[in-house]
Amino acid sequence: MWPALSGNDFYKRQRPRPGAFVPYNQTCVVFVVYGVGVVTFRAWFSFAFLALLWIPPGFAADAESGYVVDVPVPLGSQSATALVGQLERLAKSAPADGRLDVVLRYGVDSSGGEATSFEDALKVARAVTGDRLRSLRIVSFVQGTVTGHSLLPILASDTLLLSAEAQLIDASVGESGDDETIVLTYQSIAARRGLFPKPVVSALIDPDVELAWVSKVGGGKSFAAGDDLVKLRETGDVLGEEVWSAAGVPASLSANQLRSARIAAGIVETSEEAAEVLDLAQLTPVDSAAVGGASEGVLLEIAGSISRSRVRRWQSNLNGSLTEGSVNTWLVAFDSNGGDLDQSASLASMFAMPEPPLRSVVGFISTEARSDSALLALSCKPLYMTAESVLGGTGADEISLTDLDNHDELIDTIARATKRPAGLIRGLLCSELEVYRYTNTKTGRVKYSTPADLVAQADDPDLERDRWEKGERIEMKDGLSADRAIELGLADGRSDSIDDVARRSGMEAVPKPVSDRGLVRFVERLGRSQGLMMILLMVGFVALSAEMNAPGMGVPGFLAMVCFGLFFWMNYLAGTAEWLELVLLMLGLACIALEIFVIPGFGVFGIGGLIMTIASIVLMSQTFVLPQNSYQLTVITRGIWAALGGLMGLFGGFVLMRQFFPHLPLFRHLIMETPDAEAIDRAEKLVDFSALLHQTGQTTTPLRPSGKARFGDQIVQVVSDGSMIDKGVSVTVVDVQGAKVVVEE
Repeated sequence: MWPALSGNDFYKRQRPRPGAFVPYNQTCVVFVVYGVGVVTFRAWFSFAFLALLWIPPGFAADAESGYVVDVPVPLGSQSATALVGQLERLAKSAPADGRLDVVLRYGVDSSGGEATSFEDALKVARAVTGDRLRSLRIVSFVQGTVTGHSLLPILASDTLLLSAEAQLIDASVGESGDDETIVLTYQSIAARRGLFPKPVVSALIDPDVELAWVSKVGGGKSFAAGDDLVKLRETGDVLGEEVWSAAGVPASLSANQLRSARIAAGIVETSEEAAEVLDLAQLTPVDSAAVGGASEGVLLEIAGSISRSRVRRWQSNLNGSLTEGSVNTWLVAFDSNGGDLDQSASLASMFAMPEPPLRSVVGFISTEARSDSALLALSCKPLYMTAESVLGGTGADEISLTDLDNHDELIDTIARATKRPAGLIRGLLCSELEVYRYTNTKTGRVKYSTPADLVAQADDPDLERDRWEKGERIEMKDGLSADRAIELGLADGRSDSIDDVARRSGMEAVPKPVSDRGLVRFVERLGRSQGLMMILLMVGFVALSAEMNAPGMGVPGFLAMVCFGLFFWMNYLAGTAEWLELVLLMLGLACIALEIFVIPGFGVFGIGGLIMTIASIVLMSQTFVLPQNSYQLTVITRGIWAALGGLMGLFGGFVLMRQFFPHLPLFRHLIMETPDAEAIDRAEKLVDFSALLHQTGQTTTPLRPSGKARFGDQIVQVVSDGSMIDKGVSVTVVDVQGAKVVVEE
């Protein structure tokens, strides 16, 4: 017989801990046999030591994690199906060489199990013990009182954890009479796991059965119930007994009883303590709404800046998704620097208060959610973040205290709906606020608030201030990391990918994006690349230079139009470009062309064109005009360099065309090569009218003072010596200057 154990020592003996044996959730298995006649500990230790040598270096030290799924009580047909579906989705993500730990948590308020039908409970129990969930290790964590057939899935678990106040009471409650089929089913399900002894199961399902924990004369303790207990008493082998459930009284098993009998692996109060007992790095909660029914969703990607046009498009697409009938979840992925608090507030109100058929709005920050986009992220529940992501901090929109006051009521509504501290939400949005951690001197309750908000609603501010002990200031100017956001209760967990978030939310895979056309989504993704933007500008300006140096409209002009069009479209879809920027760009290019080809020198049109072109490119890359924080200063600096790079492409293109292209056979046809003075003089000498000097002819048109005259069979363009000569008048050639013939009457 095992010696008496205290605390969680039993579980540590029941399942080896890292450093002594291989953890139970690794690929190497260590067998532990209980009862009389076990193999000696030394032999098993030798076996475990040899197994430990087989493990690859660093394998045993890998930190593993599991999932927590809240079990709805009572279980209904729909929720039972959804729970099984959620477990099957988790099973697909289990490692190929091990089992994934899933904790089924029965909350403090788990009463009402008598309303769970036997069929629904059996559906879950059979799934848990079936082949499809073999890759999962099911742990039941009971925090309250569970009754009725809600007990059946607990009997099917691999491991049982209980809180100190937990109780398992009478599985037969709600049944009108004895049903042998139900009794046999309970025994069969329990036997598959071997967690609950057969006598205990009999007492739970049949109130007429007496249950006792018996100490035998020969040593050892075991359970006995019903007729077996009577026979054991008659043999005289009973040294002592502890009656757990009298005949005719429904069984009620406490946490201490189940722990002392080694049915329960430990007594814990929180998920963190459960993770420690299970040798897990963490237990990640699965969205409880996903267990209430199958989740069907759509994906909205909020990337780049937030503007009025984009928010309207998102709202229209999201509302349109609800007309499909099956959609009940929105999955929102964030990689945004904000841009417009008013528009973000409009969209956040939709996220924080979803209306049927919408069940939940799940958020995921892949890179950042800065400035007012943090309000959008915080209106999602649950909210997950990658380890490197940032929540809050300065962004594209500088939010003042006045802006914050205008949306004060909405922030309070979001805080209540998502159960997040309103003071921290305000502090994330406005860096001017000083938010502190306050602890109630009597109750120990923690509150995050500004000094002014702490006493704003109090009748006696001084008395209210004395009730709270002021702690550390919460620094949020540069945003919060994932771990810090989770610690402060602003985020619900970490996730490495959107696939993991979709699975936690009850979806089989990442849902399809909302109904934007695929081309629009493709261009939006391209627009996130700053390098591509710079390349488009450079190529566009070089092509424009080629077109200005070539006759007619050709390939360079078309390429320039495509590059500038894509540049504007990308920024328009990103929410940073409007018609003003487009007009400035067109006017700037037109002024530069006018200065180069029409007006000699470089004056007002050239300087104005450069200013308008640079301003248009800079404004296209941002939602603000003048920077008001360090983040905006970085953005405007990047935009100025992009504009200068584009203009370098324009003037560099001119130099390239003039100096190199005329000498390259492939590009020679793009350039109108300027002939030299000798060639021009030679071309002019091809026309020679010197033979007409002193000849006499007749005008064929009036000379005013130029016109035409006939000399023999030849009609020549002539100019009078200054007088007006009518048609048909005889004239004489007095001077010839190349192609110029001067005549007089």
